[in-house]
Amino acid sequence: MPKHAFSHVSQWVFDLDNTLYHPSARLFDQIEVKMTAYVMDALRVDRAEADRLRSQYWREHGTTLAGLMREHDLDPDPYLVAVHDISMDHLEEDADLAAGIRNLPGKKIVYTNGSAPYAERVLAARGLSGLFDGVFGVEHADYHPKPERRAFDRVFARAGIAPQQAAMFEDDARNLAAPHEMGMRTVHVAPEPVDAAHIHHHSDDLAGFLARLV
Repeated sequence: MPKHAFSHVSQWVFDLDNTLYHPSARLFDQIEVKMTAYVMDALRVDRAEADRLRSQYWREHGTTLAGLMREHDLDPDPYLVAVHDISMDHLEEDADLAAGIRNLPGKKIVYTNGSAPYAERVLAARGLSGLFDGVFGVEHADYHPKPERRAFDRVFARAGIAPQQAAMFEDDARNLAAPHEMGMRTVHVAPEPVDAAHIHHHSDDLAGFLARLV
């Protein structure tokens, strides 16, 4: 991985879930249980139908929340509180990752499809608090989710991110298409690579990848 490929980068954007912690922590398993329960209660459907809708809305709208808002006019704030009320016991502090982020030059932000308060809890559990210049959730995109271009536009405008000077780290490959189109350097952080033109780099070890940049 050529270090010079990032020589122009002075702004760093990190996704949260399964990016700033390894998927083996399985936090999203807990969130999915909460989401299914919320859909069951809000729409008065059984578990099977709730799971079907949750999956359908993720595919068609980017997130379950976006589908619930567009199809059922759901109030997003109680939903975000409920589904992110999970245990952080499976997360551990990561000194190597903290050092890698700390040593990056320039501005660093977190941008998640979850909520900012939830993101702050995850960062604290990982020993990453205080390393970022801003933490942005779906609420900062006016509840428009990644991978929508307008979601990135709104968050980056609020964060002061100039895409031509920025890199994006993300576990969901589809969420890198818009950043690539905007001129960002894209890094897919996941156990397995995805062959796609909008992905510049892949890594299954974010801390190691960052260590090679500085």
